[in-house]
Formats: sequence, structure tokens, C-alpha cells
Amino acid sequence: MDLRSLRYFVAVAEAGSVGKAALRLHMAQPPLSVQIRNFEAQIGTPLFRRVAGGMLLTDAGSALLARAREALALAHDGVEAARAVAAGRRGRLTVGYMFALGYAVLPRLVPALRQTMPDVDLQFVEMSALTYEQLIVDLKVTVAVCMPPILREGIATTIVGRQPLRVAVPANSPLARMRAIPLSTLQGRKLIGLPTYMEGADSSIVATLLRRHHVTMQIAHRVETVHSALALVMAGEGLAILPACAELGSPQGLKFKPLLDANDAFDVAVCWRSDLNSPLIEPFVRCARSAAI
Repeated sequence: MDLRSLRYFVAVAEAGSVGKAALRLHMAQPPLSVQIRNFEAQIGTPLFRRVAGGMLLTDAGSALLARAREALALAHDGVEAARAVAAGRRGRLTVGYMFALGYAVLPRLVPALRQTMPDVDLQFVEMSALTYEQLIVDLKVTVAVCMPPILREGIATTIVGRQPLRVAVPANSPLARMRAIPLSTLQGRKLIGLPTYMEGADSSIVATLLRRHHVTMQIAHRVETVHSALALVMAGEGLAILPACAELGSPQGLKFKPLLDANDAFDVAVCWRSDLNSPLIEPFVRCARSAAI
């Protein structure tokens, strides 16, 4: 049994005659009559009683009609659903985001996504500096808001915003009373650092900044997340040079100060596997770009 046979059967049942149904289907009457007879033979029972001027459903035909309409409606819904997914109107999007960007980006990103793709199922996964690359590679997240961007083969990256640097210091520190902190003031102090992925010299934006200004800081700890860095700063273990968004939702007892002589910033990017052909990525990037400003 195929959908075409069901469509022919429903057309004849609703029209009450083969001739009227043939007009509706834009086909000749004889081949439609043949199709109905073959369909009845396939079912194994008459579906119509031939009467003067038309066709009447048998009890078996009446029993089939409701189910045939449901089957055709489900097939239509399935086709429309496939077209909607292909066009990016439906589907599922698993969004990864860095903890440090959560308060800064999600309050604007999520409403924009709901408005842009209202029928898409959104799921959110928090990522850390050590996990975000692998989550993308393993497709455990479809698309991710990352900081810093991932620079490796197989991952597509587009910059959507920038976060200026801030120094996180204890609120009772003399540095907390400064409007801005000169880089030279950091010489010899302890630094709470985030992970670095390259062996040897640290290539992070913070390390590059310090080298450029000939400032040496002792790495007291390397931590996986911004909130771990903030906790250690509060504990007096050192200072942390972080993106400005880390101040949002940070605990009491900390102050965030700009650097007096540096305009460096962390790039915020949207990253995804380059072989992932999803129509949801382009509208996501547009929403992320407006949310990350």
C-alpha cells in the first residue's frame, strides 16, 4: 500500500464518484478506475458499492476512510517538518557557553533566539576552559559561545564581540582604591591564571600583555574556571586578570579595576564543527553578535 493509492481512495470517497475525483486529481477517469479496482484487490474486499450516478462506501471503506485521512495528514506533516528543519524553522540546538560569559550574554541571547527561532528546541550546556573544545568536536554542543576562540583545523570560528581586561583584586587591597591599575604595579605579584594549551611559553592574551610591558608575575595557581579564580583571589592567593564580564554575578569582597595603560581585550567567538551543515548556525551567529556587544 502506498500514499498515492490512499490519496486516490480518499478523493473518490469524498467526491462520491470516479469522474468528479478524476477532475480533482487532474487525471483521466479510466486510469483512476483501474487504480481503485487494484487497491480493492490489494485490500481483499470491496471498498465501494457502484450505484447509479456514483460510488458509495461499503462498511470496510468507511472503516478505512478515517485512517486513510490520518495517514495522509501525518505524511504531509512529516514533509512539512522536514522542510522546516531544512529551512532552520524547527530542530534542536544545543548551545554551549563559557561560565564567564553567562551573565553577560545569555540574558540577551536567549530572548533573541526565542524570537528568531521560536519552534527550535534550545538546550544549554555550561563549558569550562578545559572542556569547551572537546564538547564541540564530539558534537555534544551544536554551537558554542567561546572565549578565547578555538583556533584549530575542523572548527569554524567567527568573532562576535570583545571583552576588555580587568584586574580582580580583594576589596581590602590597596589596589582596590585605585581608579585604574598601572601594569608596572603588578610586577612581582602572584597571578591566578587560566589554562594554557601550548607547551612552553604561555601564548594567552594575558601572558602576551605582560611580556610586552616587561612585567613578570608569578603563576600561583592555574584554574579551570573564572569562578575558581575569583575564589582564590578572595582567599588572598593572588590577583586575576580576567574579562570584564567576570564582574557580573561575582561575589562580594572583590573589586574589578581597569588597566591604566592597556587596551587589550578577550575576543568572544561563536564556534562549531566546520563539517556541521546546520541551517540554525547562521541565525544563531546573528543573535550572538547582537547579544555579545
